[in-house]
Amino acid sequence: MGQSTKELFLQTTEPLSSLHGRKVTVMGLGLFGGGKGVTEFLCRHGACVTVTDTKSATALGPVMAQVEEFPIRWVLEQHCERDFLEADLVIPSPAVPRSHPLLDLCRRRGTPLETEMNLFFKHCRGKICAVTGSNGKTTTTSLIGAMAKARWPTLRIGGNLGRSLLPEVESIATGEWVVLELSSFHLEDLSSLQRRPDVAVITNLSPNHLDRHHTYEAYADAKRAILFPSGPDGVAILNAEDAVVRTWASRQRSTIFFGRTASVLPSACGVWIREDSDSVFLSQHGQLTDLFNRRDLALPGHFNTLNAAAAAGAAYAMGVEPWRMAEAVRDFRAVEHRLEPVIEYAGLRYLNDSIATTPESTVAALEALGPNAVVICGGSSKGCSFHSLGQVLSRRTRGVVLLGQTAAAIRNAIPRRPGGPRVSMAGTLEEAVCQARDIAERGDKIILSPACPSYDMFVNFVERGDRFKEIVRQLAQS
Repeated sequence: MGQSTKELFLQTTEPLSSLHGRKVTVMGLGLFGGGKGVTEFLCRHGACVTVTDTKSATALGPVMAQVEEFPIRWVLEQHCERDFLEADLVIPSPAVPRSHPLLDLCRRRGTPLETEMNLFFKHCRGKICAVTGSNGKTTTTSLIGAMAKARWPTLRIGGNLGRSLLPEVESIATGEWVVLELSSFHLEDLSSLQRRPDVAVITNLSPNHLDRHHTYEAYADAKRAILFPSGPDGVAILNAEDAVVRTWASRQRSTIFFGRTASVLPSACGVWIREDSDSVFLSQHGQLTDLFNRRDLALPGHFNTLNAAAAAGAAYAMGVEPWRMAEAVRDFRAVEHRLEPVIEYAGLRYLNDSIATTPESTVAALEALGPNAVVICGGSSKGCSFHSLGQVLSRRTRGVVLLGQTAAAIRNAIPRRPGGPRVSMAGTLEEAVCQARDIAERGDKIILSPACPSYDMFVNFVERGDRFKEIVRQLAQS
């Protein structure tokens, strides 16, 4: 049988000097920061680095330019077996399936594996606050960062947001806080280590990345790994409205819940949204502390109020004062690509929600902004069901424009009923924007909220969102 996937990854912390002269293969440079970060880190510590990626030099050009000062051996548009056979260490991108044949080759030959995030956890002397969940990770992480920066202006924020903190890890002092967004892919690998975040936030849980994890249970296990094992000082920030996540509280970590409450105040320690007054307050050991009012948050939708409550719970656990949280909430604006206002012209508002790569994210957006909306949906498949999305598209939109690999599946999930939305299919994002404009009526919103990743048409959601904004602005000028 050989070693398990978990056993592939180095569990011990080796001195950084041990990297000098070692042959290291980085599998997947990528365009989102992690590959660039680990490559720079390895080169600065004297490793002999080979970067192999199936993308072309043209596609990877912007990232390659950021590490051009280093003596890197590039192998592009392919992965060669000898780069794995001859390596002393292999570092795969989080996006590379751990069942990849070349990683299986490493397992059989005993070649150790490492990851960018595991290296950071091993060598970071500071304290880590980390956020995971199926939806809301980026907004919650950014809100925590805004609250904490109000106290510690030099605070570092990174991870799945697109910025690797690994090149800076040696400059992070003992006791200094960092804030990370972690995906299930990161956590799948992190489970090989004993260290976990000092403050761990789980925003929510719904089926996602089933193309990678295969079952919902395996995906949930990956997310839950952010909590355990934990030392006595660890804090968990858990969604009390999520039927699964709220059961993950344990005596191993103190717990701060977040969620809604009505006239009856919860006895559990948490950050609660009081629906009868719109106040958001901290309840701890019978003492109530007002934090902010949900009308202070410029972001629309109940889901964003939940994100703010989760962020406040984490910030409180880190030691941020309530008045700083309130200031950060009032000043906070939309994260790029998450319900980001683009432009308003000809009586139509265009919003970029390209970061919505799950059906639940798009449902949340439509519940906040519908029903006078035309939504552009579709992309590549992660194995998720579109049943609930179809129901909401039927009720909360004037029109739906579908594109990408999942277009037919989403179309089949939308109930056909009298008075339902007009549904059309497009071959390109440009066509989709034009069709959405033709369907919309004055005063409507046109929203790119794909409910899917972009890999069938774009490198990532950033490229997709940027292209949407470019198309819309060009239309406004024509």
